[in-house]
Amino acid sequence: MKSQNRKTGTVARGIRCPIFRQGDNLAQTITECLLDASREEGFALRDRDVVGITESVVARVQGNYATIGQIAKDVREKTGGGTLGVIFPILSRNRFAICLKGIAMGCRKVVLMLSYPSDEVGNNLVSLDRLDQAGINPYTDVLSLEKYRELFGTNPHEFTGVDYVDYYAELVREAGAEVQILFANRPEAILQYTDTVIYCDIHTRRRTRRLLEKAGARLAVGLDQLLTQPVDGSGFNPAYGLLGSNKATEDSVKLFPRDCDVLVREVQQRLLDATGKLLEVMIYGDGAFKDPQGKIWELADPVVSPSFTDGLRGTPNELKIKYLADSEFALLKGEALREAISESIRRKDADLKGQMVSEGTTPRQLTDLIGSLCDLTSGSGDKGTPLVLVQGYFDNYSSE
Repeated sequence: MKSQNRKTGTVARGIRCPIFRQGDNLAQTITECLLDASREEGFALRDRDVVGITESVVARVQGNYATIGQIAKDVREKTGGGTLGVIFPILSRNRFAICLKGIAMGCRKVVLMLSYPSDEVGNNLVSLDRLDQAGINPYTDVLSLEKYRELFGTNPHEFTGVDYVDYYAELVREAGAEVQILFANRPEAILQYTDTVIYCDIHTRRRTRRLLEKAGARLAVGLDQLLTQPVDGSGFNPAYGLLGSNKATEDSVKLFPRDCDVLVREVQQRLLDATGKLLEVMIYGDGAFKDPQGKIWELADPVVSPSFTDGLRGTPNELKIKYLADSEFALLKGEALREAISESIRRKDADLKGQMVSEGTTPRQLTDLIGSLCDLTSGSGDKGTPLVLVQGYFDNYSSE
């Protein structure tokens, strides 16, 4: 009988790096930082370790930025610059405020339609309980700004203290456009005000476009269709446009990185050359998890990972140890129980989908799971660890 020597499972390490600037050799520096950390901290790199690189440093090195003037020019060229319906934006100074400035600079009037009681990622404008008390049905009722204020007053964000209704309205005015605000959850509602629409939702954008076109919109443009090509020398993203962008300055955004496949493969090859080990490499943005206090779903990027090496494709294929211990091996204990479960894991089917022994495991993409772990490890503040090394993720209870 083999003895079980391993005493740890998955370990995630934030790796400190220099501050990256446009034009830096990112693949070389990442490799050097990992090798230096390995030597100084006394851990070895192993096959199937995962290297996570935060999307922000990739975009920064690429110089993938756009100004509000460049956004405005793209908006004018694609919409005509008249009265625009801007629907379903998320409530975020970091994620949408600068985009809104650019959109407003590119048109005469913005009819801003906010979803309620919350935006797509869970930022609340009003609670469901207050909707119930007011007798409002968010699936059918369209509220004017005046009606919203009459019923619900001012509702600053729980964490930021910002009243996003006033904040967004003022941004539009400062950009030189008129503004009208309403609250609705059916995309078609905006067509009572204008037939030219920029829809700003992230994960529901394809449905929104379909419904707008079916209802007769003259033009429906998503955030993923703005800045898909350079505008006056700007950055761009052919797949996601302005989706996944972040505030860089008061007048510019950093776009989601593009052309990332070359980077992840180069880092993988450099580490293989240096260590003889085949590590997996991914670029990660927002993790996909929900905050139980604020009810905010973190994923404001279009995907968790825009690029990753081949070994990170697919979903986990895991047995539920709790189920085995409580049912199939309920009469065993100690070493006999450990060995029985270990043997079950060693002999598990290559695809456990639908089997009771896997029920309750997490049927999510590996990149979503590992990317969420990386995002939580690196944080979004001052930790200074835009690189995360995840070890042991593909190990299990039977691993020696």
